[in-house]
Amino acid sequence: MARPARKAPARPIALTMGEPAGIGGEICLMAWARRGVDSVPPFFAIDDPARLEVLAAKIGLTVPIRAIDEPAEALDAFEDALPVLPLALSRPVLAGRPDPANATAVLASIDQAVAFCRDGAASAVVTNPIQKAALYGAGFRHPGHTEYLAELVGGVMPVMMLVGAGLRVVPVTVHMALKAALARLDRKLIVETAVITANALQRDFGVAKPRLVLAGVNPHAGEHGNLGREDLDIVAPAVAELVRLGIDARGPASADTLFHARARARYDAAICMYHDQALIPLKTVDFDGGVNVTLGLPIVRTSPDHGTALDIAGTGAARPDSLIAALKLAETMAASRARHSLIASPVATRPRRGARPQHG
Repeated sequence: MARPARKAPARPIALTMGEPAGIGGEICLMAWARRGVDSVPPFFAIDDPARLEVLAAKIGLTVPIRAIDEPAEALDAFEDALPVLPLALSRPVLAGRPDPANATAVLASIDQAVAFCRDGAASAVVTNPIQKAALYGAGFRHPGHTEYLAELVGGVMPVMMLVGAGLRVVPVTVHMALKAALARLDRKLIVETAVITANALQRDFGVAKPRLVLAGVNPHAGEHGNLGREDLDIVAPAVAELVRLGIDARGPASADTLFHARARARYDAAICMYHDQALIPLKTVDFDGGVNVTLGLPIVRTSPDHGTALDIAGTGAARPDSLIAALKLAETMAASRARHSLIASPVATRPRRGARPQHG
C-alpha cells in the first residue's frame, strides 16, 4: 500500500554538526537516505558539504549534497538532495580522532541552529552528539549540550526527558555521583522539574491532562521510613505540593515495579530521582531508538540518545534509528507547540535565570 503523502511543514529542522570525528555525519547521511521509508521530516545540516560528500563515498552511500544559503531552501531541496548550510572546518577530519582545532565550527553549528529556531527560520533543533573534551580549548565550559543551549536562550532551567517505546522518563538529578545526587535532591527541585514536565506534556506532546508518577528514592519507596526517610521527608511532600498545584501526580512509587508494561500504561511520564533510575529502563525497552528531549526551553530541541561512538566512526556501522526518532519527535513537538499555549503555573512560568541545570 502506498504511503500517504506528507503535508510539507512550513519550516525545516536544523541539524547540528556534532563532533565531526564521530558518527554524526554518518547518521545524518543515513537518515536522509531513509527519508522515504521512515517518513523523515525535512531537515538541513549545518556542516561542511565537502566532508559529507567524502564521508558518503567512504561508507558507500549515494547521497547528493546541495549547499543552501538559508533554511527555507531546504524544503524544496530535501526530496532530491541533502540540504547543507555550509560551515567550514579548520582541519581535515580523521574518523575517531577529535581535533580541538575544529571546536569553533562545532559550537558555531549549535549557535546557528538555535538562532534559526529563535527567529522562526527553523521549526526545531536536533543536535548531533558532541565530544566535550575537544571543545574545552574553544572556551566551552559547560557540563554538556543542554547547559550550553539553556545559556544561549537566556538562562532558563532545562529538564531532560528520555523518550522511547511509549515510555517517558525524567531524571531530577543526572550526571553526578549517587551520594551527591541524594544531597542535591530536595522538594523544590522535584516540584520544579515535575511542573516543567507537566507543562511540556501539554504544550509539546498534546497530553491534555498529564499523569505523573514520582519514583521513590529507596527500595520499596523506603518501607514507611524503615529503609530511609528520603521518600517520607522529600518525595511525598513534593507529590502533595504538585497535587495542590492541580497536577495529577502520585507517589513515591517503588521503582522496581514502575516500568513493566501494565505500570507504564498508568502514567504519561515518570519523574525519577537519579540518572540510572530513569535511563536503565528507557535504554532497556528502546536502546536504539531512544530520544533525548530538553524541556523548558523556548525552542524545541531533541537529540539522539547516544554519544559520538568514536570507536566505530567512519566504518558505516552506526545506526541512524535514534537520530531518525529525534527528527520525527522534533517535528511532532513543534507542531504540538504551535497548537497549544503553555499552561499557567506559579512555578514553571517564571524560569529561574541563572539556575543551575541538572544534566548534560
